[in-house]
Amino acid sequence: MAAYKDLIGQKITKVTSNPGEPKTGQMWYNSTNGKLRGLGIIEAWSSGANLNQNRSFMGDAGTQTAAFGFGGYISGSTTTTNASEQYNGSGWSTTPTINTARNQLSGAGTQTAALGFGNTTSTESWNGSTWTAVNSMNTARKGTAGSGTQPSALVFGGQLASPPFAALSASEEWDGTNWTSGNSMPVARLGLAGFGTQTASLAVSGQTPTTVSSVDIYDGTNWTSAPSINNARRNRPGGAGTTTSGIIFGGVVDPGGTISNKTENYDGTSWSNSPVTLGTARYGLGSASPSTSALAFGGAPGPATTTASTEEYNKSTNTITAAAFASMGAMGTSRYGHSAAGDKDAAVVVSGRPPGPSPTTNVEEYNGSSWSEVTNVPSGKFYSGGGMGTQTASIFAGGYGSPPEGVLATVESYDGTNWSDLPSLNTGKFASCPAGTQTAGLLAGGSPANNTSEEWNGSSWSEGNNLTESLDDITGAGTQTAAIAMGGASPGTFAHTDTELYDGTNWTNGPTMITGRRRASGAGTQTDALVLAGLIPGPAATTKVEGYDGTSWSTRPSLGTSRYYGYGFAAASGNAYIAGGLTSPGAPNHTTAAEEFTGETETGNITDFTTS
Repeated sequence: MAAYKDLIGQKITKVTSNPGEPKTGQMWYNSTNGKLRGLGIIEAWSSGANLNQNRSFMGDAGTQTAAFGFGGYISGSTTTTNASEQYNGSGWSTTPTINTARNQLSGAGTQTAALGFGNTTSTESWNGSTWTAVNSMNTARKGTAGSGTQPSALVFGGQLASPPFAALSASEEWDGTNWTSGNSMPVARLGLAGFGTQTASLAVSGQTPTTVSSVDIYDGTNWTSAPSINNARRNRPGGAGTTTSGIIFGGVVDPGGTISNKTENYDGTSWSNSPVTLGTARYGLGSASPSTSALAFGGAPGPATTTASTEEYNKSTNTITAAAFASMGAMGTSRYGHSAAGDKDAAVVVSGRPPGPSPTTNVEEYNGSSWSEVTNVPSGKFYSGGGMGTQTASIFAGGYGSPPEGVLATVESYDGTNWSDLPSLNTGKFASCPAGTQTAGLLAGGSPANNTSEEWNGSSWSEGNNLTESLDDITGAGTQTAAIAMGGASPGTFAHTDTELYDGTNWTNGPTMITGRRRASGAGTQTDALVLAGLIPGPAATTKVEGYDGTSWSTRPSLGTSRYYGYGFAAASGNAYIAGGLTSPGAPNHTTAAEEFTGETETGNITDFTTS
């Protein structure tokens, strides 16, 4: 047997505190607590950002950080979609649609080179930007399983797509151009899970029509029986991995027809029940490999229902905490249309409109754990273009005052203790797009609907070049020389998906958001931005959050409370927050709720070991 030093490259060391970044396989003796310690393997499911569209029984491909889903049902078993989406490890973004809308299809390959097939004989190839029809399968079938790559795929099982809808044992192989018939599985079945490669795949469970626990393995030529799973399941559970390291999850478990959240692991020899379960029990879900970092997305949590839920599975020596919004403690004064600056560890909210007709002069600061009242702003207003700066160095420009004041051009500066007046804007406005700092600010658009922008140099305001269109109820993020304006409204358009990018001189059109919104909140930078909540067509307040990576928009974890006119700010998207606002249109529904965003974290799972 090899010695520990030969395997790891060092002896077990004696330390007084745990190392900051232990290596995989490293062990040490902590003399302070008398423990032999090292990194232990941890297994868990955690929440990811939702799909843009609820769906089940879709085609799937890719990995946990580069997944792909296309087609499927979008409302139970009544409506079929041709939409496709891709996941980047943080959120989902829309991609061009498949040519033939269908459900109960399968997929193979990667996010940039995928194959979609099933329900009809039609096969489509994806090259990372477009879908192209290619040669058809020999047999029209649905409820199949697929595996492999775009040039070397495998489809197996399912049922005939037309009467008599018989279960199939047949398989077909794709060589990059044509499908050819392969040998049949020992057990005909549909609604099964499958994963692996064209020359090494597993066909797991399914129904014949009774639910079976049998598993078959393919070696590129023949199918043979493999060890059965512990919980027979049907209606397309998720699966990921290889023939020597696999995972299966979800589906419908018999007897009883229970929608499952159970997970099982396969080591190439036997199946074992995992102690971890999906947060949302479901069937007909999409999945992505490999087995140690799988992805579950979409599916049906019940009859005639679909979900957009995404969950990430990880089995490693690191504890992974998914990105999420969490409560950061309620403000003392409920309000909407207020201004905000700082980040989730040092925030300030200013003025705004509480229940009643007049704005408040109340100002509150957050210290990372609680809100407290500080020096009031001399004059109350709401819809001010604030958020330029930090908790201790910020400016708040424009807004709307109590009648008869109306639209304001006034500007105030806050140093963390006191307020002072600054030179006014050239043009009064409210509900504008703010960006920048206390000494280099930017304010664009706003009500009354306009396309003007102004820059602040620390002593005066000057006119900048205009937005490409007149917008009000917009939000923004970034700096004076690299800003992003998001959403908003204009005559005839209730809520835009538009974004505009500013380079310090000119505004240009940027990629469109997924969901049109107005009266939202923004945070981050021009290449790492978040747009939070807002009012969407309906009208309705939303919990939806989107992120921009400098190229495209994708979904992010949702807020716990739907709202609009609830503002926050942050120089970095990982330190974003949102506070207050209105929870629904119509009757006053003020909230004091505040939420903070924390990005995904990964830390070593330090474990105690015994020497016996």
